[in-house]
Amino acid sequence: MSVKLKATKLKVTVATLALLGALTGTGALAEMGQRGPGGPDGRGAMLLEMFDGIDTDSDGKLTEAELEAHRTAMFTAFDANGDGLLDAEELAARQLARFSETLAERTARMIENRDNNGDGSLSLAEMDAGPGQRGFARIDTDNDGAISKAEAQEAGERMGKRMGEQRKHRKGAMWGWND
Repeated sequence: MSVKLKATKLKVTVATLALLGALTGTGALAEMGQRGPGGPDGRGAMLLEMFDGIDTDSDGKLTEAELEAHRTAMFTAFDANGDGLLDAEELAARQLARFSETLAERTARMIENRDNNGDGSLSLAEMDAGPGQRGFARIDTDNDGAISKAEAQEAGERMGKRMGEQRKHRKGAMWGWND
């Protein structure tokens, strides 16, 4: 593993632990795996993945002191200039590290799921059709065999509305509003 990759993995780990530090202030950390944002695969699942690394005395329990120690370590790791403050550049570096981890995981899954010949790369045949191709007939509302810019915009608006409704429903379900 290259030094650059190791440094990136360290930054990603640090970024993930920083998120955990932010979660500790909610007072509901132990319950997040069941009811928290994102459901069982959300932040609570992330806590479970990191649990052993946070449980420094390996007693199978997380104390406030262990959580605070990790939160402090995360903050310190991102405080590049050591001034005790996170400026916009340091926060951006934190977000970029988190995004890089997510992107790397998604990319690896994509190759794993679609690489039919096992060469570690995706050919055009192994790639799925794009969203415009998958829903061509649905987007081409005037059935003229082409998608106009207006039809594409309408399709985007419909999808945005559906996504908003789904987010609203999930948020309401989280708080028991949709029962």
